[in-house]
Amino acid sequence: MADPFHLPGLLQGWWRTANYQPFREGVDICPLNEGNPGVALLRYAPQAGVPRHLHTGLEMILVLEGTQSDERGDYPAGSLVLNPEGTAHSVWSDEGCVVLIQWERPVAFLPDAQD
Repeated sequence: MADPFHLPGLLQGWWRTANYQPFREGVDICPLNEGNPGVALLRYAPQAGVPRHLHTGLEMILVLEGTQSDERGDYPAGSLVLNPEGTAHSVWSDEGCVVLIQWERPVAFLPDAQD
């Protein structure tokens, strides 16, 4: 069994100095728990996004800074977003943002033509 994980100062801006690595073009990741469930910080550059994908398990997003958007709306800092299993969307940030994300299982990326 893994040891408990404690991250003091997260809401006070710890994510600004976290160790990020490239994830997708314009989006960096700082893994906090690898495997399933996965937990990470995602940092979106302005105008960056993640293509349309299907959630194969529950995904939880807490927007820490900036605004994250999808086809359903805009989610400013402090927003909690739950994407249930079976839902699909694409994600972007016009101004850039940082989110804390937890997912039960990896997403499945969808072809551009699929709704």
